[in-house]
Amino acid sequence: MKTKPNFAMSGQIVDIVGKRIFQGTIFVKAGKIAMIKEGDNDEKNYILPGFIDAHIHIESSMLIPSEFARLAVIHGTVATVSDPHEIANVMGIAGVKFMINNGRKVPFKFYFGASSCVPATPFETAGARLGPEEIDELMSLPEIRYLSEMMNFPGVLHKDPEVMAKLAVAEKHNKPVDGHAPGLKGDDAAKYISAGISTDHECFTLEEALDKAVNGMYVLIREGSAARNFDDLILIMDKYPERVMFCSDDRHPNDLVETHINDHVKRAVKAGYDPMTVLRACTLHPVRHYGLDVGMLQEGDPADFIVVDSLKKFNVLETFIGGLKVAENGKTLIKSVREKVINKFHAETISPDDIQVPATGKRLSVIRALDGQLVTEKLNKRIHTDDGMVACDTDKDILKLVVCNRYGKAKPAVAFINHFGFKRGAIASTVAHDSHNLIAVGTNDEDICRAINLLVEQKGGISLVDGKDEELLPLPVAGLMSNKDGFAVAAAYDVLDKKAKSLGSTLRAPYMTLSFMALLVIPDIKLSDKGLFDGRKFEFIPLMK
Repeated sequence: MKTKPNFAMSGQIVDIVGKRIFQGTIFVKAGKIAMIKEGDNDEKNYILPGFIDAHIHIESSMLIPSEFARLAVIHGTVATVSDPHEIANVMGIAGVKFMINNGRKVPFKFYFGASSCVPATPFETAGARLGPEEIDELMSLPEIRYLSEMMNFPGVLHKDPEVMAKLAVAEKHNKPVDGHAPGLKGDDAAKYISAGISTDHECFTLEEALDKAVNGMYVLIREGSAARNFDDLILIMDKYPERVMFCSDDRHPNDLVETHINDHVKRAVKAGYDPMTVLRACTLHPVRHYGLDVGMLQEGDPADFIVVDSLKKFNVLETFIGGLKVAENGKTLIKSVREKVINKFHAETISPDDIQVPATGKRLSVIRALDGQLVTEKLNKRIHTDDGMVACDTDKDILKLVVCNRYGKAKPAVAFINHFGFKRGAIASTVAHDSHNLIAVGTNDEDICRAINLLVEQKGGISLVDGKDEELLPLPVAGLMSNKDGFAVAAAYDVLDKKAKSLGSTLRAPYMTLSFMALLVIPDIKLSDKGLFDGRKFEFIPLMK
């Protein structure tokens, strides 16, 4: 990194607080903006506050925080509001502290939350539990700025004692509470919000977003690697521009190499929204809501800012955090740090016999994955058999889905899924929201088992098997992240992503989509390590009738 404790920079200064743009010079001293002086200059570039991702799980980038930062800064991101929910489900408080400690080692502003739903439900096996006492311990840490997404919205509506105790801890520490209530509207949404929950990143229709905004909630427009709601929600900027923030939620490493929150900004401006309004959504709003110490280009602020070529293209030329230049012309200036590995992994290898399903009925409940969404649909299909066993039917795009307990020996859970499109082979992952058990999808039992067993041998990662062709990306940190160079991880992931698509999938992000097929809190149906689950009724359902 280039260290310039005292320097000046001229350009067209974008004052998002005062809602004006003027030519001038900023003077940086000891990492802060000492003075801003207006005056004509020949610089055509724009200086503006750095971007903030208002809700992200760093773990989904498959990178530890220090490596995530190296990639994010090239796109003008200077801070994230990060829910360490994934590693918390595996490692508990030790996992959250790992994220905090690693994030401290680089010049980037990570603001973490205390994960409110660990485990997310009692219908799956997780590696840890965070009750009100653990939440209170985390809330006492200065790096913990909020109670992260309260996914148990039925618990809020019905005043579940433990849920209410967690909300009370947030109130005690005077920290905001993030929401997670897909599809919730009307009186139920108002009741949920009145419990002190102030944001939601799970709106998937404009009607839902408007309903929540009118009740005072911030709507986070999400555009991640799998869940993509920008096009459906951007019109909320017409009526409630001051209730909007931008987030990615989950972003895979190859996508992070290409773009981040800057993509939201470009697209919103291209859609006709005023740049000042757009920029406030990814700078000022998260700073004020979460109480972040991220500079807003005001005198006395930390010198966190970016230089872009225009307010249309938003090509990021330089990124500064605390007065340090951390990226320049698409190149990161943050150096990698060596980091230890922590993990909890006790799964055992499986054989094809372990995942065979006897045909005990005539109709099959099938999960239909939806591209760009976390929600699924429930299909009812005639059973396809082979020697009395329920079998995949690639002609009708019905493949086998398997979830294995990664925390101990147990029989795998098996279901069937539509819309992955594979004609051959299988893929598997230990990134499986929210408990991060092993999950795999494939066309035949042999490839499915081999894909799973590769990950058991490595104690975490993502894999692909197509007969004798095997690919593997190890994720040794909690089975979720690599501690290797982020750009190398992105390249390796890109190979796996392309190979998965070569098996026949038309999904934008097959691995990311797979990782959400065990996410029970998102309807309609998903598969946990304990069985097929109805996310609307919140109960297990039979695989066949």
